[in-house]
Amino acid sequence: MSDHFIVVGGNALAYRLAVELTEQYDANAAAIVPAEETPYTVQIARAVGTGNAVISAHVTEEALREAGIDRARAIAFVDGDDRTNIHAAMRAAALKPGIGIVIRMFNQRLGRHIAQLVADCTVLSASATAAPAFVNAALRRPHTVTAGGRSLWIAMGPDIDMRQTPFLVADDVDRDRPKKIKMLPATAARSRAQEWMALQERSPRHAALQFLDISHTDSAGNQAPAMTRLLWRAADALRFFTSAKLRTVLIVAVLTLLVAFTGIWLLARPLGWALYQSLLDVAGSAVPDVYGQPSAVGGSWQRVFQVALTLSGVVLMPVVTAVFVEGTAARRNVRTRQPSAGLRGHVVVVGLGNAGTRVTTLFHALGVPVVGVERDPEARGMAAARGLDVPVVTGDRPIDDALRRAQIARARAVVAVTGDDVANLEAALEARAINPDVRVVVRLFDDDFASHVYKEFGNTASRSVSYLAAPAFAAAMMGREVLGTLSVFRHVLLIAEVAVEAGSELVGVAQRELDRAGLTRVLAVRRSGSREFDWSGADRGRRLTAGDLLIVAATRAGLGGLLKPA
Repeated sequence: MSDHFIVVGGNALAYRLAVELTEQYDANAAAIVPAEETPYTVQIARAVGTGNAVISAHVTEEALREAGIDRARAIAFVDGDDRTNIHAAMRAAALKPGIGIVIRMFNQRLGRHIAQLVADCTVLSASATAAPAFVNAALRRPHTVTAGGRSLWIAMGPDIDMRQTPFLVADDVDRDRPKKIKMLPATAARSRAQEWMALQERSPRHAALQFLDISHTDSAGNQAPAMTRLLWRAADALRFFTSAKLRTVLIVAVLTLLVAFTGIWLLARPLGWALYQSLLDVAGSAVPDVYGQPSAVGGSWQRVFQVALTLSGVVLMPVVTAVFVEGTAARRNVRTRQPSAGLRGHVVVVGLGNAGTRVTTLFHALGVPVVGVERDPEARGMAAARGLDVPVVTGDRPIDDALRRAQIARARAVVAVTGDDVANLEAALEARAINPDVRVVVRLFDDDFASHVYKEFGNTASRSVSYLAAPAFAAAMMGREVLGTLSVFRHVLLIAEVAVEAGSELVGVAQRELDRAGLTRVLAVRRSGSREFDWSGADRGRRLTAGDLLIVAATRAGLGGLLKPA
């Protein structure tokens, strides 16, 4: 099978994908780049070789033939415009039937239909692939990938649970200067784990250990219990729709009501009678001395509780009315894209492009209050924000002013995901200046830039959309499926499904032979004819047969070596 691949596009993802194909898979790659020169087009030409870079304003038949479509195994269209990618993909499919086609599309619903119309087509979204890493970094929770009915995630240092089956994927990781991910042999994993956990106590500035842990829960198993999440969302909603003073009055009135009702219930029983009279008192229809013939002491306390109920009812009714009024005003502010003055405990997302839209949507789905900051009122994410009732600060104002309007002083995190590294860093620094305790997640393309950020600032995480997404696009071009990526600082660990097909070089190979120290680890195998994955590793000497399905954890180089074209 041909090892020639074509990348179409002139952006960061196109560059990362070209590097992925040439360096990790040792494949021959050509590129079709736009006529206008950008820093990315220069790097793409360098990655594939100047002679393999075709400059064309449009993806024409001549450009495709010049890029070598006649001998290509697969072609990826990663331009930022969905319509352009669809038209170009259909042209390529007509020019060479049977070629593998990978399309980058933001609109995933439309993408599923396009995948059915174009043969051998895979549709992926770079922003959807990368967004969970940004969200989990902001919320300080592990990013999980679901595979074979289990959740996989990265754990470090004190978070390592030795009761789980550990797979050591990196050792001696310095947060300031992250090394490449390593995969140690399974036999050495547990002993090395104990060794590094001991060192962790003496060298806290090192993450010291990265693990891939296996949990028997589903993809939501690591979340808080349902009741806890419900109470958390209710508290967030209360904070969103009310001011601090109004919340204080409301809480005091409710607590007074509960205490007074409990006192009357204990003194006047039965419960039904106490509830009936308490509701009348709260509604302002208090009738004195209607609780029977209590003792003098009990009667005195009942009168005290009745007075407390009546007064709390007097306060509670207008407060409830005010909550509805403020809630209506807050919703009106959302529709006019202005955050509520009482907002707190939220996340500020700077930049509502492709990545920002995905990140905002995920926060909203999790029930986390979110505010957007976007200069362009016509940005892609503006319509999505209005549809989700998410407030947005718009306009070409200084970033510090925009952040203050977004209530950054009371925010839990800021996620800067514009397409400009300098703009993202500026937003992060301004947010930190206003709120030193805010969690910062910044999108940075340049690795050196990111290393300096990690070195100089605490409570900060850096992610790259193109770096997170490129491995999935490259694997799709190879005909394999990457289930997800797990971030280890600026590096990624890939979780992929690998099918053992008839005639494949994997047929007849023992499972243990695919474990390559520093590169790959077979986590589970579903044997041909079986419906369940075997995670035990007890039968690692058994040879693979056609129809087996593997779940593999690998570095980028490891997956590239495993999936190199035959």
